[in-house]
Amino acid sequence: MSTAGSKKLINDVDACVDECLDGLVAVNPGLKKLAGHRVIVRSDIDSVIRKGQVGLLSGGGSGHEPAHAGYIGEGMLSTAVAGAVFTSPPPNSIQAAVRAVGKNNPGGVLMIVKNYTGDRLNFGLAAERAKAEGISVDMVVVAEDCALTSTDKTAGRRGLCGTVLIHKIAGALAEEGKTLSEIVTIARDAATKNGWTIGLCLSPCSVPGSGPSFHIQDDEMELGLGIHGEAGVKRTKLVSAKEAVKMMLDHMTNPKTTTHLSLSAGDRVACMVNNLGGTSVLELNIVAREAVCYLEGRGLKVDRMYCGTFMTSLQMAGVSITLLKLDDTLCRCLDAPTSAPGWSKPYLPRGVTDRQTPGQMTIDDSSTDTVVSGDESVSLSQEDGARLYNVLSAVSLSLVAAEGRLNSLDREAGDGDCGTTVSRGAKAILSKLGTKDNPGLPVRNPSSLALSLANIVETDMGGSSGALYSLFLTAAAKCLKTSAGAAAWSTALHQGIQAVTRYGGAEPGDRTMLDALYPASSTLEKQLPQLPPLEAFAKAVEAAQQGADATAGMKAGAGRASYVGAVKLNQPDPGAVAVTIWMKAALASLTS
Repeated sequence: MSTAGSKKLINDVDACVDECLDGLVAVNPGLKKLAGHRVIVRSDIDSVIRKGQVGLLSGGGSGHEPAHAGYIGEGMLSTAVAGAVFTSPPPNSIQAAVRAVGKNNPGGVLMIVKNYTGDRLNFGLAAERAKAEGISVDMVVVAEDCALTSTDKTAGRRGLCGTVLIHKIAGALAEEGKTLSEIVTIARDAATKNGWTIGLCLSPCSVPGSGPSFHIQDDEMELGLGIHGEAGVKRTKLVSAKEAVKMMLDHMTNPKTTTHLSLSAGDRVACMVNNLGGTSVLELNIVAREAVCYLEGRGLKVDRMYCGTFMTSLQMAGVSITLLKLDDTLCRCLDAPTSAPGWSKPYLPRGVTDRQTPGQMTIDDSSTDTVVSGDESVSLSQEDGARLYNVLSAVSLSLVAAEGRLNSLDREAGDGDCGTTVSRGAKAILSKLGTKDNPGLPVRNPSSLALSLANIVETDMGGSSGALYSLFLTAAAKCLKTSAGAAAWSTALHQGIQAVTRYGGAEPGDRTMLDALYPASSTLEKQLPQLPPLEAFAKAVEAAQQGADATAGMKAGAGRASYVGAVKLNQPDPGAVAVTIWMKAALASLTS
């Protein structure tokens, strides 16, 4: 049975690696594919050989893109060999790659290999055959995984995303004209003594044609797994990004483990936050923030910060963090230019002085204060101010309570966050409301209150809902400057609706919040001359409810719902329902 995690946009399981490499070459003129092999080579390799520059070779199983072929180019690799997904490439292809960059090359060839048994064996066999052909070959095995805690004999520390940093360091040294032995010395120290990586996953990957590589519960995460889904050191319940980063780096620096990183205050490090394949940029940046805060908080100097997709595990959701102790040589190598398509330039933090708010700047935003002070406009009595306070509290609480219901309705027609959006605005209002005896908002000044609420929803609610309600409240405020009677509130409602219509582009019948607001406004305007204000308002609330209910049978003419087929729109519009919720809450508060 197919699952969402097993879905792949491919043509054929057996051909997916070759077609991936064909696509890479098709969009990168600096690369070419070696006929008959899954080998990618620099297009200018003849120039490299003529200069006697050390050729750099890496590779491994596919499924880790952009590694390794994405790091071919001036300043990085000369060639890369791809195996089947998560499978070491065969020796004959590795040997073909060695010949392509090492034959007649006095500089020789350096193999950069991740510490997996299959890779060591197959690359080692190819190296020995190349030596027999007279090609000078050496190998650096990258083993920077720091998840292991056992001292028992194992396959050893795995090679993970730190391998990419070794590509960059060795590539820069090769461009500088360093000899094979010089490059090996520097790269080997970086790969085995000064570099460390640990991974964390939230969901498994799946090899094309197969199901998930392992199973993990929705509320779990796993620390220390390998890039092929090999088991990590422990599973825990899902925690926040801050806690997850702390867990990773605490383990990495735990002196009780056999593979820990020894760091002292003042040490210079490069930090690489790597996407394992299925992690959003939003999450990556949060993890990067937390990593910088953690490291700077321990007195380390983060000289180079990388954040992006460097070595994946197909579509696995999760991250790895790599730390590399730096000296001037490594910094120079990391900063050297490269044409490799998969490499991303580093972020260079300029010092983090506040662990909670790194990299902030300030501007004079006094003109956009959230709360607008009372002015010469009409003021309410203390009793009426208290009533307005109660209304505002009731309205906000009702919207917070309706978050799940509104989200459920929005999933049918939008992106499922209507309830979260209006709840976020309501919570912001509650946080600024203060107490009835000491209100934080100008509840005795309706015009200033409307402007204050407009600023709050614009800033804290966000999205189109925040903008629409801000427009609504800003327009309504003008009508409340000289009067706070029932007629003024009716006019304010009407003017707010006109502003939403003018700038939002929707009209009644388009299946939006206006389908509840318009009938409420027109009913209130008609009933006020005939009924007491609260009874007229009750009629308006009934009309809003009828209007919201009617949206269930409407074709959407605006908003995200307009992109959804009419057959799926059989529930009331969440924006219109939200209007009925706050109107009913206001009525209940006024009549209690």
